[in-house]
Amino acid sequence: MTTEIKATPLKHGAIVLVRHGEPNVSRKVMLSAAEYRAFWANYELLGLLPGQTPPQQLMAFVAECGTLVSSTRLRAIESAQALAGERAFDRHEMLIEAPLPPPRLPAWLKLSPRIWGFLARFWWWFFNHHEGQERRSEAEARADRAAAMLVGFAAGGETVVVLAHGFFNHLIGRSLKKQGWRLAESEGYKYWSMRRFERG
Repeated sequence: MTTEIKATPLKHGAIVLVRHGEPNVSRKVMLSAAEYRAFWANYELLGLLPGQTPPQQLMAFVAECGTLVSSTRLRAIESAQALAGERAFDRHEMLIEAPLPPPRLPAWLKLSPRIWGFLARFWWWFFNHHEGQERRSEAEARADRAAAMLVGFAAGGETVVVLAHGFFNHLIGRSLKKQGWRLAESEGYKYWSMRRFERG
């Protein structure tokens, strides 16, 4: 008589969503809607402000993780390089930030990039203001695909670290929660901040 031995399913590793470091751009300006549109287009191309030191805890996560990935934006790639040194990692366009087209307010109205960013996200989220770019529903579907990809990476039991963007990381986090993951640790959404998710 033989006894069947059932394999114990391997526990998923954690998924750590990290916002990139500080980009090399000054936000101490006042802009019209059109000027903010140009500001954001330039921001999407920029790398990191020189001289930054990533947090030690984050560097430890990266040193011990099984998978490291970043978005294809330069600020995310340079953040991953600052954390990982010569270690190779994959870059995924699926992880880029959701668009931020500002509402078409009068040209005389000048606001800081921070305020424009809030208004643009509000109009995009609640009024579907996308100017031909990615819609909210499309970004949420992309976040679901990104979350599924990361869950697949974590299925082997090792931690996955993602260098991407504040709002899109938020959307991925929402998707992970829908799939039964819980937020185990959070540093918010500032530069270099991380949010760690665990299964169950």
